[in-house]
Amino acid sequence: MEAFLISTGIVALAEMGDKTQLLALVLAARFKRPWPIVWGILAATLLNHALAGLAGAWIMAAVGPDVMRWVLGVSFIAMALWMLIPDKLDDDNAVPQRRMGVFFITTWAFFLAEMGDKTQIATVALGAQYEPLYAVVLGTTAGMMLANAPVVFFGDAITRQVPIKLVHAIAALIFVMLGVLTLLGVGKSFMA
Repeated sequence: MEAFLISTGIVALAEMGDKTQLLALVLAARFKRPWPIVWGILAATLLNHALAGLAGAWIMAAVGPDVMRWVLGVSFIAMALWMLIPDKLDDDNAVPQRRMGVFFITTWAFFLAEMGDKTQIATVALGAQYEPLYAVVLGTTAGMMLANAPVVFFGDAITRQVPIKLVHAIAALIFVMLGVLTLLGVGKSFMA
């Protein structure tokens, strides 16, 4: 349960103001069909984060817990710094122009937008640190859905009410705390 809850919270906070959240807003404004967009976000996130989590678990097995503790600690602190840089979305390249259904456009766009994104990298790190892996993937996916589904349904009204800079600062603080705790070896996942 710990892996699920931590993964959900970290990704939900990291996703606030992220380019994929902006993509959800663009898709909602363009297509005005929320359910296929939400299902597309879910499909893309499950696939992307499952691959990211597997990569994290594989890296952990390959380098071992001692090396990985330092890699993860520094990575979490780097994520904190990255959180303070707001994402922007180029509207011309935000949505594929091919003739596909809303679900497939959303799935394709989200999968690609998530490549190398903060939340994907966080999923790699969480997959390396926490077990079971399915709890991490379900948690990061839940975090993505918590951050993106309301934007699809309520879009513009929400983005005007949420102080994105404050959310980014809180997320950065959480990532710094995770990084420091990881570097100090706090947590059962490094006590092998």
